[in-house]
Amino acid sequence: MPAFIASSDSVAILFLELGGVILALGVLGAIALRAGISPIPLYLVAGLAFGTGGILPLATSEEFIHVGAELGVILLLLTLGLEYNADELVTSLKSNARGGLVDLVLNAAPGAIAALLLGWGPVGAVAMAGVTYATSSGITAKVLSDLGWIGNRETPVVLSLLVFEDLTMALYLPILTALLAGAGLLTGSITVAIALGTVTVVLVIALRFGNLIEKFVASPNSEVLLLKVIGLALLVAGIAQELQVSAAVGAFLVGIALSGELAHETRTLLMPIRDLFAAVFFVFFGLQTDPAKILPVAGLALLLALVSMITKLLTGAYAARRAGIGRAGRVRAGIALIPRGEFNIVIAGLAVGAGVHPDLGPLAAGYVLILAAFGPLAARAIQPLVTAIANRTPPLLAPESGEKAL
Repeated sequence: MPAFIASSDSVAILFLELGGVILALGVLGAIALRAGISPIPLYLVAGLAFGTGGILPLATSEEFIHVGAELGVILLLLTLGLEYNADELVTSLKSNARGGLVDLVLNAAPGAIAALLLGWGPVGAVAMAGVTYATSSGITAKVLSDLGWIGNRETPVVLSLLVFEDLTMALYLPILTALLAGAGLLTGSITVAIALGTVTVVLVIALRFGNLIEKFVASPNSEVLLLKVIGLALLVAGIAQELQVSAAVGAFLVGIALSGELAHETRTLLMPIRDLFAAVFFVFFGLQTDPAKILPVAGLALLLALVSMITKLLTGAYAARRAGIGRAGRVRAGIALIPRGEFNIVIAGLAVGAGVHPDLGPLAAGYVLILAAFGPLAARAIQPLVTAIANRTPPLLAPESGEKAL
């Protein structure tokens, strides 16, 4: 009986903590909605408040939130994969490969250089390169939708760069994992080879046998469809993780295998669940960061964020110009690429867990806080400007010969 009572008390505390956290997230989300900004920075702040060094540290629910956070990453990447089919993925990668390489060089460099200047060593440099490289697909997709930019000519360019980044992450994460584990050259090479093989096999299956996967998953019942898709995504994510490929990348490739009306229906069903666990994911990162440690690196985080804004603007302008898009569209493309979020925090979390440097987590948290908030705000602020450019096209901003105004 005493054991039962103790267990009952633990469950009560767990429910109280989870209820308080989720209710707080709902309130913060409502505030963000009214302010017209992404809720991600507020979710990170909530994590800081409930974590180590916060005002109300959690007692029993942190492990449960950790599992929820892992599910959040998987669902984020699964729903992103549902935005594409395998043929579109291959075509967009071929046509925008050069822009993707420019994106990689321009945006990985600031993080790597900063880590080397801070004396964090080559492993820290590789980790920070990933932190500054990847755009937040989730925030960018929301910005494009909220501002009505989905139908713009520059949007396919933005999406192709996001896909290029996601596939780059499929190769980068195994390399980073091997480095963090201190694996030697042979072991690291084997890890990367396994990752490449896994991604290739899943892509081939998606390209050649996607119709069979769709037939297996399809169901006229929403409940059955949801269970099949989430179950398949978790299964493939687990296999990918065992093979030293990111579980999130495995889920992304599952999403790519589904297309058409089935993908649309699945995405609609998944969105509320995804948003819930994605919020938990951002909270968990905040839980792992002591807010007192962010203040000393706040200046560096701001400087790194400013540099990253410039490099993403250059990336978007370059890729959009190659597609023959006018200057207003180039500005929109660059702004859309500014936000950071999911992958950046995943990478920082891996590095922090491996003990690369105690300042890496706080720096990444401050960096993501700035860019996750500024990206949507900047997009909303420049909307009148780019509209004026599109409507009037002043001489100084006119497109080059042969280009279209938008």
